Amino acid sequence: MSVETWLAFVAASSILLIIPGPTILLVVSYALGQGWRTALPMAIGVALGDFTAMTLSMLGIGALLAASATVFTALKWIGAAYLIYLGIKLFRAGGALNAEPRTDAASSARMMAHAWLVTALNPKSITFFVAFLPQFLDRHADFWTQMLVFEATFLVLAFANAFGYALVAARARNVVRNPKAIRIFNRTGGTLLVGAGIATVAMRSGN
Repeated sequence: MSVETWLAFVAASSILLIIPGPTILLVVSYALGQGWRTALPMAIGVALGDFTAMTLSMLGIGALLAASATVFTALKWIGAAYLIYLGIKLFRAGGALNAEPRTDAASSARMMAHAWLVTALNPKSITFFVAFLPQFLDRHADFWTQMLVFEATFLVLAFANAFGYALVAARARNVVRNPKAIRIFNRTGGTLLVGAGIATVAMRSGN
């Protein structure tokens, strides 16, 4: 694996992680209702959930990689189209972040388990990883080494992202509730995702 491939994976993963989905909405809800103490258990739970979904996805991708080069290539094209779709959807999302404060008392263990379940059991998580990861895999390199590097990298980013969201929601509630700020955030992220998808298509065509 080249450094350029790894850096591209870091950049694309960072963009995708900051998109507010069910997991981030849950993190923000807890942080709005119970403050900064939710940051660590929620971040750990999110990382564990992503570990579960990503491992299952990687095992499936490994089977496809071994079975058929044609299917694996097709999966890369589908993944590129999926990135463009996500970008357009995010760009059109507007300025709403529907996260209501959770005021019910919850222990750190309960918050961590809740974040893990929401992240790991979301069908979109596995679908996302199956479509996204093949963009960066080299069929001619050792699969398990690539899996270890990509998974470790993504989990560190996922932990940092969830932790950051919780702190921002706890300390700067007006930011996560500001429609203008959310709209700018969504449109910037959407544009970057579409660009990533188009770049992937161009790279596939060049090959």
